[in-house]
Amino acid sequence: MSELVTGEAVALELRPARLPSRALAVLLDLAVAMAAYVAVTVALVASTASLDEAAQVALSIATFLLVLVGGPIAVETLSHGRSLGKLACGLRVVRDDGGPIRFRHALVRGAIGVVEILMTFGVVACIASLVSARGRRLGDVFAGTLVVRERVPVGQAGFVPPPPPWLAGRFSALDLSAVPDGLWLAVRQYLTRMHQLDPQVGWGMAQRLATDLAARTGTPAPGEIPPAMYLAAVLHERQAREARRAFGNTPGHGGTAEVDGGTAEVDGATALGAADSLGGPRAYGSSASDTPTAPYAPAVSPVADEAGVHPTGRAATGFVPPA
Repeated sequence: MSELVTGEAVALELRPARLPSRALAVLLDLAVAMAAYVAVTVALVASTASLDEAAQVALSIATFLLVLVGGPIAVETLSHGRSLGKLACGLRVVRDDGGPIRFRHALVRGAIGVVEILMTFGVVACIASLVSARGRRLGDVFAGTLVVRERVPVGQAGFVPPPPPWLAGRFSALDLSAVPDGLWLAVRQYLTRMHQLDPQVGWGMAQRLATDLAARTGTPAPGEIPPAMYLAAVLHERQAREARRAFGNTPGHGGTAEVDGGTAEVDGATALGAADSLGGPRAYGSSASDTPTAPYAPAVSPVADEAGVHPTGRAATGFVPPA
């Protein structure tokens, strides 16, 4: 994994392509280019048989430059870094900041590629790619580009623990318009990985995120709610609003869901698809069996007493923040 920083100071995690996949893509591109070169050469020989030897040599050089050099440059420019070989191998050429390449990037890569790929049979390109930490050849170094993998195996998405039922709808009046997307992403990543963190480190991270989130909403976080539980509840509220904005309150057969302190009929398939598409927890149904319990530990919340009763009088839900 390689972390690239854009001009807007946004960190991008990209997977640089390594030598085997790049070599296969180059071989496919060369096979297509050579086939086109042979076809064009045969056509020119047949049509220029009456010309003298000097003219035929000039046409041969021009054909070589146009097909084997100009062709790949034009293809990479028009396809924004996806040649036929790279498209087949799931690769793409991007700038160092993660953006799409332009003509000057493709021109530098193609011009240097004549030396390090065609004239040396790829030996120089292979050595440079093996030495480079990100698998770049000389053309990539001088052009300021990087070949990355576009098709990455999809792993299992992290599970975001839903808030306890007694917190549903409590933060429906919060103004979430000032919360940036980066903070939402940080909150979601923390909630999916909080059980993998050291308890003290996780608790401190939750407090910092809760403080930032409360500052953005303009409403202090309730002191009686643990930070992790507060983050889960506000994130769930945001996802519920996005689902309502995208699909509306469509009557259906899926049960009821809390909306701004009340209940409204929500189509079960719609609510489920909306929550999954937003990458968050699934909406609560009308029965207790709809609440996922797999990530919960048998321990009680640190804000509950020995009898398992929350200080507010509600029963503990089993939501275990990292403390």
